[in-house]
Parts: sequence; C-alpha cells; structure tokens
Amino acid sequence: MRAVIQRVSEASVAVEGKVTASIGPGLLILLAVEENDEATDAEWLAPKIARMRIFPDQDGLMNVAAADSHLPAIVVSQFTLYASTRKGNRPSFMRSARPAKAVPLYESFNQLLARELGGEVQTGEFGADMKVALVNDGPVTIIVDTRERE
Repeated sequence: MRAVIQRVSEASVAVEGKVTASIGPGLLILLAVEENDEATDAEWLAPKIARMRIFPDQDGLMNVAAADSHLPAIVVSQFTLYASTRKGNRPSFMRSARPAKAVPLYESFNQLLARELGGEVQTGEFGADMKVALVNDGPVTIIVDTRERE
C-alpha cells in the first residue's frame, strides 16, 4: 500500500457535484493498493498513520498525532499512486490492484484507521471520478509505502 498523508485545515470530496466527505482540521489520505498487498499491509499502515506525530503541540513543534486528539480523516482511493512512467509518456498502472482485491483492503484499512483514531473515517467513492479539495496545513505532506516500511 502506498499513502500520501496530508495534514489539512479542511478537506472535502465531491462525487457528481455532491459532497461525500468533509472535515476541518485532520488528515486527508490518498491510498493506493498494490496487486501484492495483503491484510498485513493495512494492519501496519493504519496505526503508523494514526500515530504519526505531525500536528503541532503547544510550542508549535510537530509532536501530536491525529490519534492523540481524535482528529478526523478522509481516505480517498487513488490507484494512480502506482503509476509507472518508465516507458514513453503514458503512465502504466499495472502494479495497482484490481477492484476485487483493492476494495476489501481499502475498506479494511478504513476500519482499522477509524479504530486507531477513535472515530469515523470518511471516504470518497471507490472508482468514481472525485473532486478533492483541501487546504494543506503547513504544508505537511508525507508519503508512506508498506514495501519500504520507513
């Protein structure tokens, strides 16, 4: 799994002009599932993100995790995070998992993250054409890949 984690002041997702998710301060997570991913990837990634200390403490230092403050999150499925651009100018998405595999892992990740954060995780709509709006706070944007486990 690959995740782009953004600390946001606000974020929302709309599908066909209708807002499906909206938060104030919290996390916007773009999540891709790779063909080789398993449940253990979601089990490692969800707590990693929830406990990542990227929110400011009283001194303005990044020492607070979303889980510490029960901050909300929006998770958006984004298979394009596994784009390969090695050949030519048209990206290949062969590493991205097909929906039959990706959807259950995406949903599992969302449930695990909700448990870690102590609240509901909002989502976009898997496979839909979504409009994602955000105000990146900081800006703070971090990429985590379960294959690298850094």
